Amino acid sequence: MCGITGVIVAKGTPAVAVLYEALLALQHRGQDAAGIVTEDAGRLCLRKENGMVRDVFQQDHIAALTGDMGIGHVRYPTAGSSCSSEAQPFYVNSPFGITLAHNGNLINTQQLKAELQREWRHINTGSDSEVLLNILAGAVMEALSTRSRGSSEEVEMEGVDSLPTPVTAIAGPGSPTGPTLEDLLHAARTCISRCIGGYAVVAMVTGYGILAFRDPHGIRPLVYGKRRVGADEPGGGVEGEYEWMVASESGALSALGYETIADVPAGHALVLRRHSAEPPTLHDCVPATVSPRPHIAPCLFEYVYFARPDSVLDGISVYRTRLRMGDKLARKIMTNWPDYDIDVVIPVPDTSRTSALECAATLGIKYREGFIKNRYIGRTFIMPQQGLRRKSVRQKLAPISSEFFGRNVLLVDDSIVRGTTSKEIILMAREAGAKRVYMASAAPPVRYPNVYGIDMPTRAELVANGQDSDGADCSSEAQLELDVAKAINADRVIYQGLEDLRRSVIDEAEAVGAPLRTLDCSCFDGKYVTSLDSEYLSQLAATRTSDRGNRPPSATHLLDRLEIPKKARAR
Repeated sequence: MCGITGVIVAKGTPAVAVLYEALLALQHRGQDAAGIVTEDAGRLCLRKENGMVRDVFQQDHIAALTGDMGIGHVRYPTAGSSCSSEAQPFYVNSPFGITLAHNGNLINTQQLKAELQREWRHINTGSDSEVLLNILAGAVMEALSTRSRGSSEEVEMEGVDSLPTPVTAIAGPGSPTGPTLEDLLHAARTCISRCIGGYAVVAMVTGYGILAFRDPHGIRPLVYGKRRVGADEPGGGVEGEYEWMVASESGALSALGYETIADVPAGHALVLRRHSAEPPTLHDCVPATVSPRPHIAPCLFEYVYFARPDSVLDGISVYRTRLRMGDKLARKIMTNWPDYDIDVVIPVPDTSRTSALECAATLGIKYREGFIKNRYIGRTFIMPQQGLRRKSVRQKLAPISSEFFGRNVLLVDDSIVRGTTSKEIILMAREAGAKRVYMASAAPPVRYPNVYGIDMPTRAELVANGQDSDGADCSSEAQLELDVAKAINADRVIYQGLEDLRRSVIDEAEAVGAPLRTLDCSCFDGKYVTSLDSEYLSQLAATRTSDRGNRPPSATHLLDRLEIPKKARAR
């Protein structure tokens, strides 16, 4: 899971200030690396590195990122390695100079790599984002070549013997060497038709603007908005003149004073022209000949865990869906455990607070904050190493002993994935004096790999995989809850039902009139919305290491690190 953004601001205004603030608002989506690229009169300015946004960008970096258009990225690696050279955005010089940032995961990366090699393109990293960039660039070049051949035929008919090179022969709007809208739409259509998986993409075309598009199932989110030029100045800005932004979540837009216009629909491309009097345009990039049209199925885990509670995804409030999750979880407790002896409901901060609050209200039990969170420690679920997750739990959370001592405590978390974090938190609750510690998950058991951009690649590392030693499914729901309770040292575990979780989102969609009927629930039910090769999951499991951070960067050449440090030269 990653966070992406792209902005076009008023002429002469630095885009980097908006990009930096937007990445801070999206930091929860990725903490491995961050990057920003801006364009200033045809010159690209790039800064990317491993680390949190506040650490990657210092004052001198901000000053060097000039220009009024740019894209940004925060990375949580699910493909490739954690090397700094795989931080995004990626860049390719031809045609025009295109940079790209991507959220999600392609499941046909190896096939696409082989095809690109036959097209004489070099892939330098293990990142599927670089694959996406090369497909996009190749498709733009294909569109240019097609127009060039058309121009050649016209010239021959006029009796001219020679034709200029394709670049100088093609006249784009406002520039003799620029692409046309149709060139970019052809490229987006090509990416959407060739790339299988969940993805949201922002690409900056030097001298033209920003192209953003979303996979045909809408698995990964993407939204865009506007604000008046000079909105932060006295008078409220210039009437009719706007700055534009596209981002992974509406929370990033609202944090910067942008008015959300809409989500980019599944299978659509959004084109933002630089300093154009025309507003951004949306274009359906799924061919009309495709029947039936791919069904829309956003990732359910976005609503459970990843998205900010103030975000609205596909017209649906994340906060309201989490309230519904808490209510349904409480009703399941009352049905399956009518004689519960819970004294207090305590959330595992932060994502589960909303669900825990509504769960306590429905149960008629006190809600208390029992953990103080150190906000300078990253989200443990998306940390690449098991050891880091265990260590960081105690660095991140500190129990308030008075809320645990002598009580039977129901801890509510958004989900239980590997169980590493849950086990540490339960131990902390017991050390703080809790008599009994129950754990409730606002999500069902995570039993299957997620292949669309969430780091759950093998069943074996999931605490609720429900498999025996031979890999066969063996647990009923009741037995699974007992097994997980034993594994994480809880007195009892209660899981949300999958249908209840699904209805939490669907019911909210119906309440606000959002056209949503299906969701990608693959990590809970093993049903994948895209075509999936039968060998893909086994290959993924075979190449997965228990500690991603221990993987050597063998697939990556650090082109931006070839300079010999001064100290090394002096030896």
